[in-house]
Formats: sequence, C-alpha cells, structure tokens
Amino acid sequence: MSKLTKATLSLKQFMLRQEVLKLYREIWRTTRLVPDKQSQQELRDWARHDFQTNRSQSDEVAIKMLMQSGRRSLTELQTSLELSGIRVKGQKGNK
Repeated sequence: MSKLTKATLSLKQFMLRQEVLKLYREIWRTTRLVPDKQSQQELRDWARHDFQTNRSQSDEVAIKMLMQSGRRSLTELQTSLELSGIRVKGQKGNK
C-alpha cells in the first residue's frame, strides 16, 4: 500500500503552503518585537485565529488574497514598530 494515499499536494499547492508558513513565521517573529506583553499576546492570538480560520481554504486565488492581506498587516505592524524606534529585520532598507 502506498504512503501517498492521503491527499497529496501538487507542487503548486506545496509551494503555496510554504509561502503561507513563511508569512506566519515572519508575523510570529515580528510580534516578538512588540514591547508590551499584552499587545504581543493579542497580536499572536489574532494571527493564530486568522490562520486557523482559513486553514481549510483550498481555493488558490482566495489563499493568495488572504496572503496579500496578511502581508499588508505585517507591513503595517513593522512600520508601526519602526516608527516607535524598534529596528525590524527584514523590513525594506534594514537588510
């Protein structure tokens, strides 16, 4: 019996999944930079909830739209941290 009996991802799906995980990790790393622990936890809860809510999403276009929204939110968070004087790795201009 083959080990591939579960729903095997196509290469395109696999690559998209890797992008989603990369975005999640980047959001998680950025939340570590938030000085207020309560705000940090709220941001982590928000990210976890959004990713869990959309976990079963299989439409490629919808996933890409959700990723754009997530990247926009991440950029806003990074910009807010930069404006408060916190250096954010990965932000354009800080590499």
